[in-house]
Amino acid sequence: MIHRGTMSKLFKNCFKTCFKTLSSLDWRFVALLLTVLALLAALIAPLLAPVSPSSEAGTTATLASYDSTIRPLPLALKTNPALVRLGKQLYFEKRLSADDSLSCHDCHDLKRGGADGRIVGKGIRGALGDRNVPTVFNAPFNFLQFWDGRSRTLEDQAAMPIVEADEMGSSWPQVLEKLGRDPGYRERFNTLFSDGITPANITRALAEFERTLITPNAPFDRFLRGDEQALSVQARQGWQIFQTRGCVACHQGINIGGNLFQKIGVMARQDALSTDPGRFAVTGREEDRHVFKVPSLRNVGVTAPYFHNGSVATLEEAVRIMGRVQLGVTLDDTEITSLAAFLHSLTGQYREPSP
Repeated sequence: MIHRGTMSKLFKNCFKTCFKTLSSLDWRFVALLLTVLALLAALIAPLLAPVSPSSEAGTTATLASYDSTIRPLPLALKTNPALVRLGKQLYFEKRLSADDSLSCHDCHDLKRGGADGRIVGKGIRGALGDRNVPTVFNAPFNFLQFWDGRSRTLEDQAAMPIVEADEMGSSWPQVLEKLGRDPGYRERFNTLFSDGITPANITRALAEFERTLITPNAPFDRFLRGDEQALSVQARQGWQIFQTRGCVACHQGINIGGNLFQKIGVMARQDALSTDPGRFAVTGREEDRHVFKVPSLRNVGVTAPYFHNGSVATLEEAVRIMGRVQLGVTLDDTEITSLAAFLHSLTGQYREPSP
């Protein structure tokens, strides 16, 4: 018989190796591989669990020890406080938009889960975007930014909305001219940067502030750290279903998503989700049509509506659809309720950085 510890190491090493190579593989093979891995996880997890004399305590131990790739968020990331303060000021700065009407915060409201609650984004002069606004919270843990992964860094992501016509609709010469007239900005930029106010320095400051926008200490994080009472019984059941049904195959890692691409409609077509070309618009490769970055599920309970086009209003309906189109299963009402309870346990705590 294989020793339990040896089996655990073999499975974890296999799991990590497979996911390191996913980005270079065809999505059809990736989808099949992820499904197989999820089924293996469901079969092997009970064998790896510590034995407990109490059935409820045993369940808790099993779930808390399963899949080391899912781990708690850190309480904070190392940042430059002075740069964070400048970035925060810029985050709320409406002069970054062409008509001084829109700031980053207007679309990524820190009191609305880091999003705006709308179906699709709304830019200057009422312009409507094509996609739902993703949350800014925990963006530092995403492997790429935007639904289609077109930005590799937070700095690059911060720059794009400023000059997009249907978002802030401005231009860098216009932004530099407006901020350059402000003595306070001139002083702060000249203190921090030898070259003063530049597009690169503006986006550096914005990105540094975004690195403080993390939400640790969700109930699930506390559970992973060993607090067995942090999750309700229903949420623990949801976590178990999340694993055994295969959700964990795509929603994994520290952000419980945000670290790979997947095609929408792996197992069944959902017409309402199949009009956007997805990553195809970035790469031009047919295999990337309808492929999107898997979103993080952290704070998903407070960031409705759902999916890249904001077409689904409730978390429960989003779960039902994902079961059918991504996993090929029909989730019953009890499973959906339990999964929703687990997903609500991913809502963390945001604390503003100290002045």
